[in-house]
Order: sequence, then C-alpha cells, then structure tokens
Amino acid sequence: MKSEMNLFSKFENQIKKIVEAIEFNMNLELDLSKISVEPPRDSCHGDLATNAAMVLAKQVGINPRELAASIGGELEHLEDIKSTQIAGPGFINIKLEPAFWARHLGVILSSGSQYGGGLVGQGKKVNIEYVSANPTGPMHVGHCRGAVIGDTLSNLLAFAGFDVTREYYVNDAGAQVDVLASSLFLRYREALGEDIGQIPEGLYPGDYLLEPAKRLAEQHQDQLLSMDDTKRMALLRSFAIDQMMDLIREDLGSLNIHHDVFFSERELHDKVGGRSEIESMLSEMRERGFVYDGHLPPPKGEVPEDWENREQTLFKSTQVGDDIDRPLVKSDGSFTYFAADIAYFKNKFDRGFERMVYVLGADHGGYVKRLKAVAQAVSGGAAELDVLMVQLVKLLRDNKPVQMSKRSGNFVTLRDVVDEVGCDAVRFMMLFRKAEALLDFDFQKVTEQTRDNPVFYVQYAHARACSVFRQVTSEMPDLSIGEEELAKANLLLLNDEGELDLIRKLAEFPRIIEQAANADEPHRLAFYLNDLASEFHTHWNRGKEKPKLRFINHKYAQLTLARLAMLHAMALVLASGLSIIGASAPQEMR
Repeated sequence: MKSEMNLFSKFENQIKKIVEAIEFNMNLELDLSKISVEPPRDSCHGDLATNAAMVLAKQVGINPRELAASIGGELEHLEDIKSTQIAGPGFINIKLEPAFWARHLGVILSSGSQYGGGLVGQGKKVNIEYVSANPTGPMHVGHCRGAVIGDTLSNLLAFAGFDVTREYYVNDAGAQVDVLASSLFLRYREALGEDIGQIPEGLYPGDYLLEPAKRLAEQHQDQLLSMDDTKRMALLRSFAIDQMMDLIREDLGSLNIHHDVFFSERELHDKVGGRSEIESMLSEMRERGFVYDGHLPPPKGEVPEDWENREQTLFKSTQVGDDIDRPLVKSDGSFTYFAADIAYFKNKFDRGFERMVYVLGADHGGYVKRLKAVAQAVSGGAAELDVLMVQLVKLLRDNKPVQMSKRSGNFVTLRDVVDEVGCDAVRFMMLFRKAEALLDFDFQKVTEQTRDNPVFYVQYAHARACSVFRQVTSEMPDLSIGEEELAKANLLLLNDEGELDLIRKLAEFPRIIEQAANADEPHRLAFYLNDLASEFHTHWNRGKEKPKLRFINHKYAQLTLARLAMLHAMALVLASGLSIIGASAPQEMR
C-alpha cells in the first residue's frame, strides 16, 4: 500500500524503467537522478509532467522533443495512462485515466490517518535541537518561531518514518547563570522585606523573578544572608535554573511543545572518574589529529589592544572545511563555548544519532560552517548535520509595532502572544513563511475569520466537511455513512472536473511530506494545506451556483455516498496536516 501512496514516485520509477529499456545504439551508463515527475502548473496540461527527455537528451545525443516522443509512446502502453503530449522544449505532459483517480481515492480512504506517512525515514535516528534558550527568564517571541519550526519539523520527520528525538540544550554553565543567580538574590532580599531600590545595571529586571524569590524565602527564610558566598551562589544557581526551566517548560507547553530530552551543558563540564566529557573529547580528538597546540594569527583589520600572541589549544577545523582553526581553551584555563559544542555533538553521535538538526536564530549564521566542520571531524562523515536559520518575527497591531511586556522587563513574551490569539494561530502563522524569510505577525489578521487568514481558512475547510456529515445524517437518515460504507462507495461516479481537481490535490500530500522532510522545510506543509482548502472552498462555491454539484443529492444516494467518501478523504488529509503542524482540526466553527 505504501508504494501506491506517492503516485509521483510511482510514475517516476516507471519512466526510469522505460528509459533503461530504450536502446540508444551506444553503451551508456545513464544518470537518471535528475528525472522528476511533478504536477503541471496548469491542470489543463494534464495530470503529471516529467522532464525525463530534457534531462537525458544531452547524455544520449538525441533532440529532446524526439526523445520525448519515444518515451511518451512507451508511456501510453501503461494501463493508467490515457495520453501524453510533448510541450515546450521537451516536457512530457501525462493524462491519467479517470479510473486511476477513483482507485487512488480508495488508497487514501484505506490508509486513513497514515496516508502519506512512513515513506522515507526508514527508522533513521534523528536528533532535532530547537529553542535551547538561555534559562534566564520566560520565553520571548524571538524564541517562538524557532520553537514552532523545530517542533513541526520533528512531527513531520516522525510522520515520514524517522526515529526522532526532540532535544533542548540547557545553557547552564555560562556567565549568564551567575547574573541570574545574583538577580534572584536581590529579589530574595526584597521578598524578606528589604528595600532594594532600582535594579542595578547588568542584572535582570523582569518581574518573573518575584515568585521564585518568594519561594526561595519561604524555603530558606533569611539563612542565605549569612551563608558563605561560594555555597550561596551554588544554591542560587541551581534553584534559579530549576525555576526558570519550569517556567520555560510551561511557556512551551502553551504551544503544545514538549521535548524528549533536556540536556544540561553542565554535564559536559562535570568530572566523572576524574575527567569531564570535554576533556575526554579533547584527548580523543588530539589523538586523531584534530586538536593541537599552536598560534593563531591576529584578527583581520584593527588588532585589539588586549590581543596576545600566545600558544593555545586549537581545533584544526580548517582541515574539515572551516575558515580558521578555533580556540578550545581560554587564557584562564577554562573551556571555550566551542569546546563544549564539540563535546555535545560527540555526545549525540555516541548516542547513535545518524542525523543532527540544529534550529538556530539568524544571528548564528557565522556558526554554520564550524558546526559542519565539527560533524565531519567527529563522525568522519558518518553523521549528517543540517542547520535551519530562523529569521525574526515582527509583531504588529494596526500596522504598528507591539509594545513591550512589563512582566519580562524588555521584551514581548511567547505567552503574551499565545494567550491573545491561541496556540493554533501562532503555530500555523509561524510556518507561513520560509524559515529564512522575515515574518510579520499581525494580531488583527490572525484572528479574522476571512480567507486572508490561512489558519481560519484551513480549519474552516475541515469544519465544513464535518458539517456535511451532520447534515446528511439529518436529511438522509436511511443512508449509512460509516467508514465501511464509504470504503465501498462507487468512486467512479466522481467525474466532475472540480471533484477530480480536489482528488488530484489530495494525491499531492505524500509528495509534499517527502519533499518537506527531505528539505527540512515544514512551511511547505502549511502552504499545501492552504492550497487544499482553497481547492475545496472553490468547489463548494460551485455547488451554490449548480445544485447538481452539491455533496448531498437526495435523489441519488450512491453519488452522495461517493462524494462523502471524497469529503472524508479530504478531512483525513487536513487533520493529518494540521496535526503535524500542531494545530487542531475543529469539527465546527462559530
């Protein structure tokens, strides 16, 4: 059944077999990798289009249109193909038999919620790290888009057949944690009744520390005031991180985001058996020739006053594609962030992941090349590494930037946005642009019940389909419309062009899933669902003008049953797509 889901892959394989069987009067090893089968831009041109002749013409030394005629002639011998036509410089447009669409609709119905799933992953272990915000406060809207993209990509890859682990890297070993601990201590003193005055420059001013400070005061009373500085800071760090991570989990939960693993950076620094993971990594990579002691040239341009030409422990990243070698140990003997990054990647690789995906903000663009170098050095090319760069979100209300949140101190929180417009709207709209493109999020538009609001438009299509089933139960109570009856419907009765267009669009779903999964581009799914909804609403409106096209035909029960089967298939695909995005598929909307 899986081989029947993606009809584009099915016909692509058939075309490749036809090409391999053609005798070209020369001993050739053909490169068939660039042959593709796609839906044509205009359905008037056919159901499928292939570039096979144009791709192969130069290899075999035959005019593309002449080669297209040979391939097209062979294609017309296949059972499902009604006709072929050569277009432009050598495209082959393919028209399928009407019966093919009836059979494929049957494939959708029998596959149910699994239609389009499990076609490419083959259980490959993938680690997707996303969000990974510093645990110093609530999630802000800048984290929101990366969180949605990472989570939707995780859902998408899992649906496509990958073994996915959703991971959050907790940056709990840096200087920002000391700032957080000091900020919490100040609020703790305030909770004990002290007048702390204005928050000093450099500490976190947000009100989100008030409740953790009260809990700290309730647990320890005034004991921290007389505690040894080292002991007090250790307690404050641990307490503050736990409190902030609880807050972050709660914020992410409002978006229906739940990670499988929260990996602590401290684990890389903590010594086990007298040695930390970073130290073990350095030792192993030194043995393999990727860590050495040497000197780096001064920075290009103006040399900083504090620059010194000293021997350093370096990572030989230029050997694996980076621009310069990277320092691993600071002058004070502590490890650089990059050293921890290498150890973290190695930890993932040692856990058996074959592919690692990092979802990063656009300001991390300079980090991609060095991460690629790390993957090559650590895994020897055995592990894939992909980096998704996520651009900023601009919040608008009445075409004006949204004001800052008082609770956070200096930014708009993720929770502010979710509480106002809901999880569904946030998740869908964060995907309605490519990740690398800037996104305007207009509070007014995402709550409008109009065609211009994609999330409403898609959810309304699902609700409309469900309303037909409620209506037919009321108007044709003797008609059995269970899944068993729908599966037996005479789908050949669906011969109106609008009905066939809708089935054609449904048939694109497995292809979209494969392409989006292979390219790490979950936005393709949001675009597709909007197109599918548009196809459905257009056909619905045709029924207003032509009653014979309406889904319920009181005089012809079998036609009604066939149309309900098509509606059920559409609802299945919409629900699957919305589920991957993390949005609901409502049965009614008011």
